Amino acid sequence: MPILYEDNHLIAVHKPCGLLIQGDKTGDITLIDLIKGHLKEKYQKPGNVFLGLIHRIDRPAAGVVVFAKTSKALARMNQLFHDRKVRKIYLAIVEHRPPINEGLITHYLKKNEKNNKAYISEIEKKDYQKAELYLSFITSSDKFHLLGIELHTGRHHQIRAQLSHLGSPIRGDLKYGAHRSLPNGGIDLLSYHLEFPHPVTGEMISITTDVTENNPWQFFNIPAQKWLEKYIK
Repeated sequence: MPILYEDNHLIAVHKPCGLLIQGDKTGDITLIDLIKGHLKEKYQKPGNVFLGLIHRIDRPAAGVVVFAKTSKALARMNQLFHDRKVRKIYLAIVEHRPPINEGLITHYLKKNEKNNKAYISEIEKKDYQKAELYLSFITSSDKFHLLGIELHTGRHHQIRAQLSHLGSPIRGDLKYGAHRSLPNGGIDLLSYHLEFPHPVTGEMISITTDVTENNPWQFFNIPAQKWLEKYIK
């Protein structure tokens, strides 16, 4: 669990694919458990440790997740996310190149609680929420395609559902139309970069993770870095 950033108010880590962020009915160990253990050991804290959950990424996805270490930071970070003052940039490896190279993608999304899946409509419908992301095609290998995604809204399974609707399911994502699973049970969706004003100091914080050592991620490592440098300017 690499720690990407830490100060008195926040801690950001790289979540590996397959690890839950918070507890569910499975009872599996969670990212919150691991970070609380780290904080207790590092600061020799007895009893419970405060750790505020600000946002989530899906269990099979990997990448940057930031938590609050104080209640003040939690309240202010929640407000920053609500006001869309946090830039959330993802990478995805897909099986089929999408029909556009770059642009704003707008759909309407509804979560089905029974099968834990999001459904997409291209027109407004009752009980569907607006889902927006900005899509950038970065490069291709001989088999796969690397996409950069800036998430404008934070709907359930939004990136997975929208890319699937475009005919470009994420590699390994059987739920949304991928042809085969990955050996680690994950999907090739990475929370790559977060950027936001610090909730206490106001200083701009930029947190970027590394791609995994596995192929095809390693093949795409340098193109992803170059794309991000240009995109966030």
